[in-house]
Amino acid sequence: MKAAARRPVWRASLAALALILAWLAATAWMRPLLLPDEGRYATVAWEMLRSGDWLTPTLDGLPFFHKPPLFYWITGAALSLAGPTELAGRAASIVGATLGAFALYLFTRRWCGGASARRVLLLLLAQPLFFVGGQYANLDMLVAGCITATVLALAHAALCHEHGLAYRRMLWLAYGLAALGVLAKGLIGFVIPAMVVGLWLLLRRRWRTLLALLSLPGLMLFLALAAPWFWAMQQRFDGFLHYFFVVQHFQRFSAGGFNNAQPFWFYPVVLALCSLPAILWARGVFARGYFGAAGPHGAVRLLMALAVGCVLLFFSLPQSKLLGYILPAVPPLAWLIADASARAGEPMGRRRLWWATLACGALVGQALVVGLTLDQRHSTRGLGLALGARHQPGEPVYMLKGYRYDVPFYARLSRPVFVVDDWNDPEVAQRDNWRKEIADAAAFDPALARRLLLTPEALPAALCRGGVAWMVGGDYLRESYPFLEQAQAVYTANGQTLWRVDPRQAAQAAVLGCTNGEPAGK
Repeated sequence: MKAAARRPVWRASLAALALILAWLAATAWMRPLLLPDEGRYATVAWEMLRSGDWLTPTLDGLPFFHKPPLFYWITGAALSLAGPTELAGRAASIVGATLGAFALYLFTRRWCGGASARRVLLLLLAQPLFFVGGQYANLDMLVAGCITATVLALAHAALCHEHGLAYRRMLWLAYGLAALGVLAKGLIGFVIPAMVVGLWLLLRRRWRTLLALLSLPGLMLFLALAAPWFWAMQQRFDGFLHYFFVVQHFQRFSAGGFNNAQPFWFYPVVLALCSLPAILWARGVFARGYFGAAGPHGAVRLLMALAVGCVLLFFSLPQSKLLGYILPAVPPLAWLIADASARAGEPMGRRRLWWATLACGALVGQALVVGLTLDQRHSTRGLGLALGARHQPGEPVYMLKGYRYDVPFYARLSRPVFVVDDWNDPEVAQRDNWRKEIADAAAFDPALARRLLLTPEALPAALCRGGVAWMVGGDYLRESYPFLEQAQAVYTANGQTLWRVDPRQAAQAAVLGCTNGEPAGK
């Protein structure tokens, strides 16, 4: 009897998992990688795959420690199976979204029933922010999925403990998920779940449950999963731990000077706007007695409200605010909206309005993907493909006054490119942009950086010493580099041009000032 009863549950769960994957992956291949984020992270994963070094993330061959490696590991594995395609480049985000949505479905089904679980899942998948974030190649959705799953695993273990049920295996799973969250984006992988669940238990005065969630085996599992990579990087690169935790965590959180400074109220307003029209159903959350429901349902309501509030508060404190940071708030907010709408009852008119809400949200998400597919101004895919079709092994590639993150990915380059800019400019270390990213990476491998990072004055000599070379840069650079007038413009789009330079040709050698393979006067 028990086995027969479990079969429908497992079938429903597998159907939910298939729905999540199909919905997120169906359009993830359509649009090119957007710059800078998608191009950056997909290319770092591509470099990890091509180098065979699965420990050290690199940006243009230089150690890149802005973020930990889980995203690159998942994406690199997908690239090894499918090649450098957009779908493979977004695999880690799809995994993160699937993890969060499926965990929410399973948790809701266990403590609130199958009907509630289906309602929550459909609403979450229809949310434009979740849908687009689930197929956007950066680290935000991956860590959001890990945070969501960790919170729910901890809460499930807590509720099991309170009801006298076995809970330790789920507790250990929660510690393991927290470790994955740390490997996805750093300390927030366990700080936010600990904040949410700890506050939830304190407000409910579950002191014994709080102590029961402190697990030595869980801590050992956490350290076994999360610590080795950090230890290995510190052994390879002196100063790594200071850079990763102090600079990239605490300074970015507490200091100004980083991109996209916004006021404190930015995230609540954006989250509400991005949840339209579904957010209009949430007024029931503020009804009297909503959080006072008896049994697990009332406890789950409080948990979801705290999850939304803690994420909004935590990420509203720093000045720098990016939209993807609040993705961990989307699943619990979707749960509250779905629950409040179900509590209001479902006469025929409300039922039609509910399905219209889901359809509207889904259409908005699809429209955003289609719009980004048609508008390719924030991608250099065409240039990268043109380079990949013509580039021969051993031919150097130079990027002028800018690092086009997605070009190595689309061109399938097997070696780092040379980046030409004024690297002696003191503003390099002061502005949070592509130059600072590369300069920070260069500090961990100065010898390689001296070879790859060239000044404009050193470029002619480098070109004269070799054969065919490829230049990538803006059209306006013809004035700064006269030899480009004699070079063959192979591809031009969105103000970016790919040139083929051959210093063995007399006209180009003359403009470069080459004499026997060296610039004149050298």
